[in-house]
Amino acid sequence: MIGRIAGTLLEKNPPQLLVDCQGVGYEVDVPMSTFYNLPGLGEKVVLLTHLAIREDAHVLFGFGTAEERATFRQLIKISGVGARTALAILSGMSVTDLAQAITLQEAGRLTRVPGIGKKTAERLLLELKGKLGADLGAVSGAAAVGDHSSDILHALLALGYSDKEALLALKAVPAGSGVSEGIKLALKSLSKG
Repeated sequence: MIGRIAGTLLEKNPPQLLVDCQGVGYEVDVPMSTFYNLPGLGEKVVLLTHLAIREDAHVLFGFGTAEERATFRQLIKISGVGARTALAILSGMSVTDLAQAITLQEAGRLTRVPGIGKKTAERLLLELKGKLGADLGAVSGAAAVGDHSSDILHALLALGYSDKEALLALKAVPAGSGVSEGIKLALKSLSKG
């Protein structure tokens, strides 16, 4: 319904903003990742938005990037994850970090976010596997290598490589490679660097 808002930034009270649009002040809730990138008070601001209509309120959520908004929308589709929890997740980790955690199936990274327990983290990993990790994994540099990218990444991590090194090495593996072939190619690219 309201997909974008542009106006003058009047107030910043984390996580809420007040944006003046030609005399109408809109209260917009934003994740901290967006909040930290806002201009100063009195300056122009443009936010992509998501309007949540509940029985007791209409709440407008704002995002600095299309990726943040798309991730927020994926998160709120999950049973037991409401808008506040989705906002907390995006405040606690970047979209790239979330995509990596899902691609690598790392519940521990999600439980570091305040309000996310072990069960919720496991539900997020299960529900978003193949959705968020696959889509945003490419954005974060974890190019999808058939169905075996997760196995190849786990093998590299088990060998002691960091997340960053493993994801970088995965880019050198052509799509459709098998697990053992993918690991060999990834190790070869790591030995060159």
